[in-house]
Amino acid sequence: MRVYLAGPDVFYPDAEARTAAMKAICARYGLVGVSPLDALEGEPAAWGGLAEWRRIARRNEAHITGCAAVIANLTPFRGPSADAGTVYEVGFARALGRVVFGWTEAAEDFATRTRASLGGRAVCGSDGVWRDGDGLLIEAFGLVDNLMIDAGIAESGGAILPAFDRCAALLASSKS
Repeated sequence: MRVYLAGPDVFYPDAEARTAAMKAICARYGLVGVSPLDALEGEPAAWGGLAEWRRIARRNEAHITGCAAVIANLTPFRGPSADAGTVYEVGFARALGRVVFGWTEAAEDFATRTRASLGGRAVCGSDGVWRDGDGLLIEAFGLVDNLMIDAGIAESGGAILPAFDRCAALLASSKS
């Protein structure tokens, strides 16, 4: 089974090593990890004339389309939530009917991280509801991230776990 490895790992200085480690874990469970950094077999020649950012987006969507599942790194990236590109890929995979698993190194829930990111500008009202400095509701369902991410993954048949290898093991066992 081919599995797309979504996440901000591609931005790290050791991106290739991180990807290789995830692919090795996938292989241990009989899965084939596909990285956004991988070349796309049969990439249309017409894509050569596109700006690099558009080629990357099309390549990533094609990789997801060619995979049966996605394992997404949902560890907060540059803020209290998961990387925006990864969230897009989770939604794209869900729309294609792919099973999606997520993993995160974050110990705190989304509401706690959001309040912390606001510093002293988060206020709990007399009704027990947290709001930001503009009076906007802070989502507080005790979830890993925004409810649409958690719900989409759950509805796909996947789960959000605290480690990549646990996602790979559960995905492999669910498909055997």
